[in-house]
Amino acid sequence: MARLADLLDRINLAVGRTVRWLALAMVLVQFAVVLLRYVFGVSSIAVNESVLYGHAMLFMLGAGYTLLVDGHVRVDIFYARAPARRRALIDAFGHVFLLAPSMLALLYWSWPSVVNAWAVLEGPISVGGIPAVFLLKSLIPAFCVLLLVQSLACLLRALLRLGEPAA
Repeated sequence: MARLADLLDRINLAVGRTVRWLALAMVLVQFAVVLLRYVFGVSSIAVNESVLYGHAMLFMLGAGYTLLVDGHVRVDIFYARAPARRRALIDAFGHVFLLAPSMLALLYWSWPSVVNAWAVLEGPISVGGIPAVFLLKSLIPAFCVLLLVQSLACLLRALLRLGEPAA
């Protein structure tokens, strides 16, 4: 189980290491947008939208990596002081009964919209924008799958902790 969890971790590790560069790209593009608009009086809807696309990619594709590094916000009223076994139970419960069902529901309900967007190669959000809304909508199932992959890895680790002898 540990090997499978490590393999699943590597998927989100690779994705996270790749998409984190989008944060820098977004800052640079936004700087260019401001510079072009206020210094040179030039504006482009497509360039403005590219920041939106980068933001969507960063957060949707980086969510699994954030779960991998335990970077999500956690309301830890009970978790922080709980013994290791109880924390493993809380983690397992959360992955099986909260995260997985919500991601499966989102995947199920968003799929027709994504398929329709691809069928018509859905165009720009605004006139003059990036003609790739179908790609933007494709981030939703990618988000779900990457979170499910990482959730499975976390669940396997929680089960391994539950199988350890009590200290």
